[in-house]
Amino acid sequence: MTTLQGRILTTQGWVNGFLTFDHRITSVERSLGASTMKTIIPGFIDLHVHGGQGADVMEGAAAIRKLARWHASHGTTSLLATTMSAPLPELRGVLRDVQAACEWPITDGARVLGAHLEGPFINQDKRGAHPPVATPDPDGHEILDLCAMEAVRVITLAPETIQNHRVLDWLKKEGIRVQLGHSKSSYEETVTALQQGASGFTHLFNAMSGLHHRNPGMVGAAFARAEYAEIIPDLFHVHPGAMLAAFRAIPRLYCVTDASAASGMPDGAYPLGCQQVFKCPNGVYLEDGTIAGSILTMDQALQNLLEIGLSLEEAVCRLSLYPADYLGLTDRGRLDVGAFADLIVLDANGRLEQVYVEGTAIEASHD
Repeated sequence: MTTLQGRILTTQGWVNGFLTFDHRITSVERSLGASTMKTIIPGFIDLHVHGGQGADVMEGAAAIRKLARWHASHGTTSLLATTMSAPLPELRGVLRDVQAACEWPITDGARVLGAHLEGPFINQDKRGAHPPVATPDPDGHEILDLCAMEAVRVITLAPETIQNHRVLDWLKKEGIRVQLGHSKSSYEETVTALQQGASGFTHLFNAMSGLHHRNPGMVGAAFARAEYAEIIPDLFHVHPGAMLAAFRAIPRLYCVTDASAASGMPDGAYPLGCQQVFKCPNGVYLEDGTIAGSILTMDQALQNLLEIGLSLEEAVCRLSLYPADYLGLTDRGRLDVGAFADLIVLDANGRLEQVYVEGTAIEASHD
């Protein structure tokens, strides 16, 4: 058993006291005598991760383990390994590698919860950094075939690219979250997709039809109808003002990194699926200048949210609780008795000091 003392963020609010755990939390006890020099918050849950420390999900099992270890050092205690558009046989192989990482978990890194299948069921005119891959047949059979693989927890698709929208209802019944993105869908098409089973949006604002007062597009539908969506809070993909507007409009808008292999690496060239991306001081790009993912970490995301005016409690909800709730996880993303001991200790300056994944201590990065 391990016991920590400090200011503890639970789902019932802040508790000054002691938190005791092994691989799960066994007690949270209020105590007037406990030191509050340190702050204890739930570990971060990142539902959109392509890579880190030079490793890319599409490279397979060893790369997935490497990036999971690196992101854990920045406070991510669980994640979804996220794919790029690729031929279907290649995607099946990557999904098998993701499933292996789920079944034989990394003992010194973030827990891999499954896969986020981003592409190839997207609009090629809004593919962003995805390579040009032929969009599979629009009747949905190939979507169902891939999503029948156990690893898939989330899928991104453009609703205008499929004809059989009953696929959305089937995916919902199977517990797979359908996110809308990389799309030119109209407001009306987007609302229809939500009614038929879609439940979220992929990197809100980016690679989707924008908001105009006479043509609200996919962003407008998200503002008007969504309970959940993901957003990249690196202060580069989305202007802080647009982020604040989205936080007011979408109750459980949660944050992701969309991190690439360039995260944590010096400037240079790195893989993103079958392509090369180039890291420079202000971001990651394809050779033609297209933004290609990010170099964001979840601990930096926390600092960015605080910088634009969110309270620590709200920021943590958007990094931990809401993504857990989106996946239907009741034992992660919160510091309650019975939940996994996925937690972060912040020092008196609010910086990462220690990370625990299911009770195992992970050395925090201070770079």
